[in-house]
Amino acid sequence: MIPVTAITHSFSGQAWRWRGGNMDLGQGNGTGDDIVTQLLLSRGVERDDLDRHRRPTLRDFLPDPSIFRDMDSAAIRLSDAIEQAERITIYGDYDVDGATSAALLVRLLRTMGVTAGHYIPDRLLEGYGPSGEALVRLARDGSQLIVTVDCGAMAHEALAMAAAEGVDVIVVDHHKCSSELPQATALVNPNRLDECDEAASHGHLAAVGVAFLLAIATVRELRGRGWFERVGRKAPDLMNLLDLVALGTVADVAQLRGLNRALVSQGLKIMARRENVGLSALIDASRLNRAPTCSDLGFALGPRINAGGRVGEATLGVRLLTTEDAGEAREIAAQLSHLNEERRAIEQEVQEAAEAQIAAQHNRAVMVLAGRGWHPGVIGIVAGRIKEKTGKPALVIALDAEDAGNGKGSGRSIAGVDLGAAIIAAREAGLLVAGGGHAMACGLTIEPDRVDALADWLDERLAREVGGARATQSLLLDISLSPGGLTPELVETLEAAGPFGVGWPGPRVAVGPVRLVKCDLVGADHVRMVAAGADGRSFKAIAFRAAHSEMGQALLHGSRGRQFWLAGRAKIDDWGSRPAAELHVEDAAFAD
Repeated sequence: MIPVTAITHSFSGQAWRWRGGNMDLGQGNGTGDDIVTQLLLSRGVERDDLDRHRRPTLRDFLPDPSIFRDMDSAAIRLSDAIEQAERITIYGDYDVDGATSAALLVRLLRTMGVTAGHYIPDRLLEGYGPSGEALVRLARDGSQLIVTVDCGAMAHEALAMAAAEGVDVIVVDHHKCSSELPQATALVNPNRLDECDEAASHGHLAAVGVAFLLAIATVRELRGRGWFERVGRKAPDLMNLLDLVALGTVADVAQLRGLNRALVSQGLKIMARRENVGLSALIDASRLNRAPTCSDLGFALGPRINAGGRVGEATLGVRLLTTEDAGEAREIAAQLSHLNEERRAIEQEVQEAAEAQIAAQHNRAVMVLAGRGWHPGVIGIVAGRIKEKTGKPALVIALDAEDAGNGKGSGRSIAGVDLGAAIIAAREAGLLVAGGGHAMACGLTIEPDRVDALADWLDERLAREVGGARATQSLLLDISLSPGGLTPELVETLEAAGPFGVGWPGPRVAVGPVRLVKCDLVGADHVRMVAAGADGRSFKAIAFRAAHSEMGQALLHGSRGRQFWLAGRAKIDDWGSRPAAELHVEDAAFAD
């Protein structure tokens, strides 16, 4: 039988390699380390730092917020507004990171007796980022301080209009900045080009993480002023806001390393207490009958919050996350679940249309796909799917059906290719009306007749980066084992090294050699299997959205008399009377 690391060309076309040392449980890894230690080491943890990473806590990972430029200025201005009972509006982006960031600050201010307003722009009518018209309107309606969250870092024109109107604006963001910063009272962003090294090392924070640091700095400032004693209020327990931080961080696909791991790990514990009425209703609407996991935040809760901004009412997410009325929470959660189903149908249509264009761009370094009438609310999701399908960065651009305006685009990148920086450079080169983002994701506005020029420009700029990144792509494995080793106990052990996400990948398990006792389709295009090994043990497995892939076809039609290695994520199947381990298959290869 072929050993797992001898596989040089799987059905996905990748070689299989160990992420760290050999973790063949059938042969023994020879290191003397337990599984969790090996997983931590293979994710870059130094041996003398293992204890801190086994149980990531804020005490061990939280920096002094004052290391970030403008943080103290922002905390002082926000504290002044609280003391003087000024009218404050939180201006958030329409995605989960924006909604959770806005909700965090609204809830923080509420604990201090301040009723802050919130403003979430309409994705279709206003687009990404703060608009000058909206900021001016808020100022004229009485807002004395506006805090933008998850947007604003590149809003030069809009913030100049706000400044001319005489309203103070604090920007709390994490997207890439240009060398010239927009005019603001304070701009807190670990990705400022002039940030110090220590602060820049936290550039992987989502905006909600930056907002949490601002909350810490503000409470500290008010404590120093003696404000809590003076007004007879208890200082808020900021730990209670970590459920929002965890949701926004995971849903925004922020890298789960360093501080983010601590924020998410502790946030999941707060979420399990279900003290946020809106989040509790969302958990129920998602039909989760247990405490949410990191995966649930990304695939169950996050998409529902996003659905409001994508295809419904943009303010639904913030309203849900800030309400104290259980009835209202249930109503909004149900509405978001309905919108999420609607989003899925729209997404499927756009994805099929976008995939039809792939063949014509097979020589491109970056897939740039555009279509008239595509819904702008789903293009980011479709870009992610195209990236996974092609292994290349992908931009999906929705053009106006009547050719009456600019196109809206969203992009997703692969590891090793900074798409956000390229989009900022394209904007500075005059190819875009607007654009920005971070390494793995971006957004843009473009004139329809510039799409081809943008595709050519990106192809020339990123061809070497993409080629290098793809040349080193391989399927990284953490553990190999026989079917008998795939147990609930193993899954629990693996989870102890979590939480997992981008930058801290979940353990990938290779199981084999196996023969397929059963293999069929379930749903539209999922491949369902029962696999058995020479040890007489069997397990269930499923490959999602794989029916039409080379792997899916091989499993469905080429499995008779053949043996396979299956690689993927070990999960708990708790549908039966007793929990069992199953494999969510990502790749496969013949074992004979």
